Amino acid sequence: MMMKPTAATADVYDTRTIALHWITAAIVVTMWTIGQCIDFFPKGMPRMGARSTHMTIGALLAVLLAVRIAWRLRAGVKLAPADPGVMGRIAVRVHYLLYALLVLVVMMGIASVWARGDTWFNWFTVPAFDPGNKQLAEQAVDLHGLAANALLILAGLHAAAAGYHHRVLKDRVLRRMWPGLSQAQGGRQG
Repeated sequence: MMMKPTAATADVYDTRTIALHWITAAIVVTMWTIGQCIDFFPKGMPRMGARSTHMTIGALLAVLLAVRIAWRLRAGVKLAPADPGVMGRIAVRVHYLLYALLVLVVMMGIASVWARGDTWFNWFTVPAFDPGNKQLAEQAVDLHGLAANALLILAGLHAAAAGYHHRVLKDRVLRRMWPGLSQAQGGRQG
């Protein structure tokens, strides 16, 4: 059942969509930060703990992404692009690309664990797909990192565009997804 926006909420996403958006954003930034820092941890338990934490949060991201996609397809509020022209079409494509990159990063993370072999908090071991093939493991990890970097760059551009809409264009685009901003601004346009 798709929720139709009412006159009072025609320019605001529903609470669940907003929550899923911001939780996803926080997880992506956290995951990227942990991923960048794993090699700074000493070998052994500290590095295993950091990598295990990264994998655990990655599994949470996979579940959250499935919930988010299901919610968007079935029940979440659907808003028309803020700009009906070329910029609106670009924004829609950027959103699809963000979802595609999220899926790719999760899939490449799984592939990295499988290609490299890993242990999760020293409780569970994932055997390497091809233990002697270090090149395969390196390529999987590199592709995962490349996809994660692309996701973070695109998400940063997405956030910058929202900020541009809010500060320069002074329209309601950011208020659609920022919890409480519409109420805090008293519903005014600028």
